Amino acid sequence: MPKNPCGVTRPVSNPYEIWVGVGKFEGWTWRVLKKYLSPENEAKNPYARWFCDVSSPFTYDSSDLGDAYIKDITPYARMIKGVPDLRKVMRDKVNKKNMF
Repeated sequence: MPKNPCGVTRPVSNPYEIWVGVGKFEGWTWRVLKKYLSPENEAKNPYARWFCDVSSPFTYDSSDLGDAYIKDITPYARMIKGVPDLRKVMRDKVNKKNMF
């Protein structure tokens, strides 16, 4: 089993990934600060989660820290910042499993 490359919590100013909402979720931003599982294991687990800093129209000029299920982010957002290798793994797993 490969080691989790995103297992250490990062500061809000330097997240592993940034996802922005599309469609009815426009205005939402998820900054991924920690991933609890490797990308391969995330694809197998429907309850996989990330520790995120989330801003939305409901947080006004602020944001909230907490865990979010991956399945509640990826169908409604696109990644605008992230490690290219991890993007490819996630994209491949999403396309193969179609679980997100």
